[in-house]
Amino acid sequence: MSLHALLDAKTLIPTLGLLGIFLVIFAESGLFFGFFLPGDSLLFTAGLFAASGQLNIFILIAGSFIAAVLGDSVGYTFGHKIGRNLFLRKESFWFRRKHLEKAENFYQRRGKSTIIIARFVPIIRTFAPIVAGVGQMTYKTFLSYNIIGGLLWTITLCSLGYFLGRTVPNIDHYLLPIIIVIIVVSFIPAVVTYIKERNQK
Repeated sequence: MSLHALLDAKTLIPTLGLLGIFLVIFAESGLFFGFFLPGDSLLFTAGLFAASGQLNIFILIAGSFIAAVLGDSVGYTFGHKIGRNLFLRKESFWFRRKHLEKAENFYQRRGKSTIIIARFVPIIRTFAPIVAGVGQMTYKTFLSYNIIGGLLWTITLCSLGYFLGRTVPNIDHYLLPIIIVIIVVSFIPAVVTYIKERNQK
């Protein structure tokens, strides 16, 4: 799927439907090759579609939440089973060790709260649960933070899209600029962290 298709929500969401949205959220949350998927913008845009009556907002939030939690759990299990051998895995088109290392550094600095914070940071959210599994965090602890993070992420983005869709006339005309802003804003935490790391060297 091309970048243009990913950003063209008017085409993407009607094509995917609710089940497709849930599958994308699941893949981005827990499968290491899902880091390129547009989780933030997809949830926001799905909220807009719900505002117009094309999707049920309650089913959207509930299903996305479950998919996000299950995806993270799969990522955790993968990291827990594979362990440190994952860092020795050969680089490929689908796997970039640098993403895993960034998530590990993020995890070491933020601790358990990383599981919540990472939900709002692209790429990091894909690898954070894997790193938690590698780091031997107990599943009970992981699941608690996983549920909180997944709930905050899905409710925030879906509700934001739904609210704007209900209150701003013709907001669909500005969809592409809004999605671009969401993508840029979601990368701010990672950029700030990178700048701090460079200043500390």
